[in-house]
Amino acid sequence: MKNMAIWAFALCISTLAAASEAGDSLGLTAAQIAEKNAAARGGLEAWRKIQTVTWIGHIESANAPQPSLPFELEMKRPGKTRFEIKLPGQSSVRMYDGTRGWKLRQAGHGKPEAQPYTPDELSFARDGQGIDGPLMDYQAKGIAIALDGVDEVEGHRAYRLSIKLPSGASHHVWVDAQTFLELKYDRVSRSKFGQSALVTVFYRNYKTVEGLQIPFMIESRPDNATEPGQAKATNKMVIDRVFLNPPLEDKVFAYPGAAGRGREATPGIGHPQSARIPPPGILGPGIPGAPRRINQSSGLEQQ
Repeated sequence: MKNMAIWAFALCISTLAAASEAGDSLGLTAAQIAEKNAAARGGLEAWRKIQTVTWIGHIESANAPQPSLPFELEMKRPGKTRFEIKLPGQSSVRMYDGTRGWKLRQAGHGKPEAQPYTPDELSFARDGQGIDGPLMDYQAKGIAIALDGVDEVEGHRAYRLSIKLPSGASHHVWVDAQTFLELKYDRVSRSKFGQSALVTVFYRNYKTVEGLQIPFMIESRPDNATEPGQAKATNKMVIDRVFLNPPLEDKVFAYPGAAGRGREATPGIGHPQSARIPPPGILGPGIPGAPRRINQSSGLEQQ
């Protein structure tokens, strides 16, 4: 009986020790989660080498008049973006040079007219997640992160991190507790009428592209319609092709019509070279410069 009591006590101690080790392995800090996330996505140093990116793909939205809207998004560190939706006979462009932003629309043979970003649009652009998102190299970006808890996201156990940007804005990012890849994040979107709504963005179909783990689809869902009659349907941003480190000059993001501005950097939508681009992929978990909603009649963005 004495030996049995000793063995029972030993078993109890070993069980507690195992439980303690399991608890320690799951009790990660926000910094450790961010470190594991960087490693899972291909490594911090590998992402630091990516200075420019071009995405070519299409948007699927119930608010659009056709199933697929082609787009091209160009990004350059430390925050420059150029986003274009182009259809036969009309196009819409948004560009941000890191300080100022403009919207450019053109229909038919009319002369395009550029309008500056509104204060809300400037704020949105400045808080854009850029090429690699808020967790990658977050300290160098002046971003503060904290672990808020653990949730379940579509059947996946996920760490919920709060993200505070240098501007003071904050949102949440959910990181898969097994793969340490981002599953979703939320942000507040504001309409031209000043109404705000929480938008949830999901990252799907991760694949390896040149050693980097990247999602092939970004899906957004507004929690509530921001305007009367606006559909609450899911919008999908699908990346068909990607360029890593293409030669993008600063003038690509400059004020429209500025002297010396050119677009010779990368093939545009429908360019013959686009058929020879490597397999599809995307970089970073944001949609910087993307339209907030789609005009049902034209298929182009509205403000």
